[in-house]
Parts: sequence; structure tokens; C-alpha cells
Amino acid sequence: MRTYLVIAHVCIIVLSNILVSIPIAFFGFKVTWAAFSFPLVIVATDLTTRLLGKSLAQSIITYSFPFAVLSSIMILYFNENPILTSIRIGLASAIAYALGILLDINAFQYIREKYSKWWIAPALSTVVSNIIDSFAFFFSAFYKSEDPYMSTNWLEICVTQTVIKIIIGFIFFLPLYGVLLNLFLKKLKIATKKRGL
Repeated sequence: MRTYLVIAHVCIIVLSNILVSIPIAFFGFKVTWAAFSFPLVIVATDLTTRLLGKSLAQSIITYSFPFAVLSSIMILYFNENPILTSIRIGLASAIAYALGILLDINAFQYIREKYSKWWIAPALSTVVSNIIDSFAFFFSAFYKSEDPYMSTNWLEICVTQTVIKIIIGFIFFLPLYGVLLNLFLKKLKIATKKRGL
């Protein structure tokens, strides 16, 4: 299971790193396509933490980290981005991923132990981790970067993208989290009963 979770994290991060280099206007606001893909990492992390524990979730992050960074740099470079831009986005992703996701794991576990409702921990940890992740990433990747558009607009894009990621997380991914949590808990219960027989 650990291998599948590592692969899922790497794929979502690489996809998000490619999409973050494609700016769009969303209802008149400047964002990138990554606003719609990255919240999946938070869902995967929160489910891992809840079902398998904090230490396994941290282990998955540790294994995903180098593969995601190197894959992102290579794919960005082969998609005709300058090497320095590719490296900067890859390293910014590493910084943001480490800060945002490790904070998400700890915040999620703390909130989960404090409140019993299933939705409180993923909702609050989504807000905290998205804020930290977005600002760490956009500052590291685009502050005074070679890309004139992103260098000029990084702060506006970051703020807008953070808000959009949080809204998307609440509307789409929090319910998805609830559905997947129930599905996995039922499968674990069935597996436990079979082992007990």
C-alpha cells in the first residue's frame, strides 16, 4: 500500500508542478491550473494519516519527496522550460511540499484527537496546509524569477489560488474524503473480520 501512496503523491505533485506554469484567468482572477489538482495531495495525506497513522504518513512524504522533485524538474525541462526555471519550480515544490504536508499531518492528527467529528480535522488542516504550501511555493518559485508574468503577478496569483484551493477543497474534496474514508473503513473492517475467522 505504501508504494501506491508514494506513486499517487508523486503523480499529483508532478502534475501540479506542470500545471502551475500555465496561468489562466478564472472569473477574472489570475490563477494557474494547479489550483484544481493540488488539493488531491491533501486528501491523500489526510486519509493516510487517519487510516495508517502519523508515522507512516511521514514515511510516505519522505519517499515521495525526491521522486517528485526530480520528476518535476525533468518534465518541466523537457516541456521547453529553461533549466533554471525548471530547477527553481522543482525546489520550490520541495520546500512547499515539505512544509505544507508535514504541517498538514501534524495539524490533522492534533485536530483529529481533539474533535470527534470526521470532517473537522480535514477541513481545518486543508486551510492551514494550503496557506503555508501556496505562499512557500509561489515565493520560492516566482519571486524575482525569469518569467516576467509570474514574477510580477506571483502574489496576486498566490492569494487567489489559495482561496480557490480552499473552496475547491471544501466543496469537492472534503465530501470525497468522507466517501473514501467510509469505503476504506468498511474494507478494513471486512479484512479484520476475515482474519478473525
